[in-house]
Amino acid sequence: MDLELRHLRTIRAIADAGSLTKAATELGLAQPALSAQLRRIERSLGGALFERGRGGVRATALGELVLDRARVVLPAVGELQREAVRFARAAGAGGPWGAGRPAFRLGGTHGPLLGGLVDRLAAAEPGAPVTTRTSWSERELAAAAAEGRLDYALVGACGESAPPDPAAGRLAWTEVARDPVFVMLAAGHPLAARAEIELAELAAEAWTDVPGDGCFGDCFAAACLRAGFTPACVYEADTASCVHLVQVGRAVGLCRATFPATPGMVTRPLTGTPLVWRHLLGWHPEAPAAARSPAVVAHARAAHREAAARSPSYTRWLAARRTAPAARDAIHNAMERVN
Repeated sequence: MDLELRHLRTIRAIADAGSLTKAATELGLAQPALSAQLRRIERSLGGALFERGRGGVRATALGELVLDRARVVLPAVGELQREAVRFARAAGAGGPWGAGRPAFRLGGTHGPLLGGLVDRLAAAEPGAPVTTRTSWSERELAAAAAEGRLDYALVGACGESAPPDPAAGRLAWTEVARDPVFVMLAAGHPLAARAEIELAELAAEAWTDVPGDGCFGDCFAAACLRAGFTPACVYEADTASCVHLVQVGRAVGLCRATFPATPGMVTRPLTGTPLVWRHLLGWHPEAPAAARSPAVVAHARAAHREAAARSPSYTRWLAARRTAPAARDAIHNAMERVN
């Protein structure tokens, strides 16, 4: 794992808070997810950054070294981002946003929702150009929207974690929908015939997932710890490679519940919905895109409903929850948007 700015922010937040519990609250993470993230950072750096005690946490010598660097790097990067946004805005009417620009410049991570949104916008606005940009990095897409290089960023966030927020040019975010995270299995897998699967039943499996710079990997690691195991192997790959690894039985994979039916594999819900994925649409409130955002949000939600309807396993899951309110409450009634 390469050290990233978000890791430095996490280390600084833990040091400033003096405890993992307080830091998790400030970062909008569950404490197990933050603990798992800290362990990954410490493995990357080669040693413990904090000593844990009854009174909280205290930085080790290595932790103090990293904190000293973080206190220099993070403000410098923040100022660079602020200067870049000021420069982009100073370009005026001919700059990155352009007054009254009729085009829809969309950025999104992998998944069926971006394609569905493009289809609906192209049909509803036949005279308006629609362009797309994809990236595995939610932060990169959010920064592009903040700097005026994109009109809208369609990204995801794990559970209740905050959306990606560039240091400058805060975006307006709207939740489009929430999905449970499903598991992908080879069609011939011994558990493929099950209606749902306990996460602990997959403890011996290798896993595959697409990369990302949010906290999903840490949330997954924390969910596995709660289930009593640590994944022995996780392959990070593009979507097509993940599907192939699942189809040939090399690994099981994590996917959004809207993942379409695919030959040679099945998707199944995890018992108790240990992981939830939120679809978010962001835009800059001062850009022309802000005036069109209600219509774009409506199209994104419709695209999500259409994607959910194309997934047989998700359709069955939703039907079961309509008749089982207590189970639906397990993810805080979040699925009402797509019911």
